[in-house]
Amino acid sequence: MPIATLAPLSQRRVRNFGLRPLIAAIAVGALVGISAPPALARGPDGIADVAEKVIDSVVNISTTSTVEAKNGGEGGNRGAMPQLPPGSPFEEFFEDFFKNRGGRGGGEKGGGLQPRKTNSLGSGFIIDTSGLVVTNNHVIDGADEITVIQNDGTKIKAELVGVDKKTDLALLKFTPVKPVTAVKFGDSDKLRLGEWVIAIGNPFSLGGSVTAGIVSARNRDINNGPYDSYIQTDASINRGNSGGPLFNLDGEVVGVNTLIISPTGGSIGLGFAVPSKTVAGVIDQLREYKEVRRGWLGVRIQPVTDEIAESLNIKPARGALIAGIDEKGPAKPAGLETGDVVVKFDGKDVKEPKDLSRAVAASPVGKAVDVLIIRKGKEETRKVTLGRLEDDKPVQASLKAAPEAEKPATQKALGLDLTGLSKELRTKYKIKDSVKGVVVTGVDSGSDAADKRLSAGDVIVEVAQEAVTNAADVKKRIDAVKKDGKKSVLLLVSNGEGELRFVALSVQ
Repeated sequence: MPIATLAPLSQRRVRNFGLRPLIAAIAVGALVGISAPPALARGPDGIADVAEKVIDSVVNISTTSTVEAKNGGEGGNRGAMPQLPPGSPFEEFFEDFFKNRGGRGGGEKGGGLQPRKTNSLGSGFIIDTSGLVVTNNHVIDGADEITVIQNDGTKIKAELVGVDKKTDLALLKFTPVKPVTAVKFGDSDKLRLGEWVIAIGNPFSLGGSVTAGIVSARNRDINNGPYDSYIQTDASINRGNSGGPLFNLDGEVVGVNTLIISPTGGSIGLGFAVPSKTVAGVIDQLREYKEVRRGWLGVRIQPVTDEIAESLNIKPARGALIAGIDEKGPAKPAGLETGDVVVKFDGKDVKEPKDLSRAVAASPVGKAVDVLIIRKGKEETRKVTLGRLEDDKPVQASLKAAPEAEKPATQKALGLDLTGLSKELRTKYKIKDSVKGVVVTGVDSGSDAADKRLSAGDVIVEVAQEAVTNAADVKKRIDAVKKDGKKSVLLLVSNGEGELRFVALSVQ
C-alpha cells in the first residue's frame, strides 16, 4: 500500500467519502505547557485584511449526480432475494422484505435496485460580477445539478460553460440575486519561494475556511498531466478545497488549489495549485469558445540525456530532442527534422521537453513562431506556423524509405546482434513495411544496450544521424565514432509500429 496518496480535493459524500479513498478527520489535542509562537512565526499581519477583502468572492460548489445501482458480489447477486424452494415458509417473508428495500422483485416494474443520488462538495471563486465562477473539473465532472453557495449561504443553480480536462479546470455561470465580489488574477510567474500565500475554501464541508502558508516550490511536475507546472504550498489544504483560490498578499489569485499528497487524505503540507498564468489563459478560451484550442507543432520529443548531448556536441545537455515528425503537421513544411534539438521556442528557453510542450500548448493556433534548433552541432532558426492540437491526433514518425539489404548478414556490435531486414524477420517481429533499417535479433544481458531497454525486434534506423540499411553500415558508423574519440554513439531506434526514440550507447 503506498505511503502517500495523490488525490483531487473535492469531497464526495457517499459512504466512505471521497473521489479517491481515505478521508480522515483528525482530532488534535491541546498541547499543555507550550507557549504560543510569536506573531511573525504565524505569518504577516496582512493576512486578516486580505481574507476580509476577498472571502465573499469564494464560493462552495455543491453537485448532485445520479449513480446507477448495481448488485455487488460474484455474479452481481449481493442484495438480491435468496433462491428458495417453492412453498418455503420464508418465501413470502423475503419477497415482502426485498420489495420494501427496492431489491429483487421490487419496484413498479419489478426491476432490481433503484438509482441513487450522490453529492459532491468543492470550492470555487467569482472572477466576474456577471456570475462567472472558476473551479476544478473533477469537482463538477458527471454532475446532473450544480449549485453555487455564496459566503452568506445564498444558494443559486449554476450552468457549465466549459471544461479543460488536461488542466482540470472548469468555468461555471450563475445569475446573482444581488451584487457580488469578483477577484482578479495575479502573475504567478512573479511568485518567489518562501512568499506568503492564503488558501480559502470549503474543507470537509466546513465552508469559508482560511489558511496561510508559503510557496514551497514552483513549476512542480508531479506527472499528473501533460502540462504539469504546479505551485507547491504548505498552506493547509484538504478535501473540499478543490477549485478554491490561492491568494497572494495583494488579494490576487495566483493559483487554483487542485491536489494534495497525503497518506490519510488530510493536509501534511504538500498541496498543489494550478498557476494563475495557466488558469487565466484556459479561462479566457472557455469564455470565448467554451473549449480550449491549443497550438500544435506536430513532433514527438524526448529528453536530451548527458550521453545524447555528448553524441550531438551539445553543451550543456538541454532542450527537447525531436524523435518523430508528423507527416501532416506544421513542423514538416517548416523544415524541422528528426534529430533536431529544440532549445528555444518563440523566444522562450527550452531546457526540457515539458518546457516545449507547455509553450506550444499556450500559443495561439495559426501563430508563426521562431524555433531555434541545434542540428549537427550548429544552431538554426526555423519559422513554424502552428496548427491546432486535437486530442485524438496521432503523432507519426517521418521515415525516409531506404532499400532493404538484398542479402541479410548478421554482425555483433555494442552487445547487439544485428541483421538486415527481410520479409521473414518482418513477419517474425511484426515490423511494418514503412520501417526501414537494421533489426536487432539479440541483446547481451550485461550490455549498455540491455540497460537502455533495447530488445529483439527493435530496428536501428540511424547511427550517428546517418541512415543504415544493413549490419555492416552500423559497424562502419560505430567505428567512425570511436575514431573521432567519442564516448557514446547516438542511435535512432524504431519499434515495429514505426514509433521512434533516440538511444545513446557507450562505445568504450
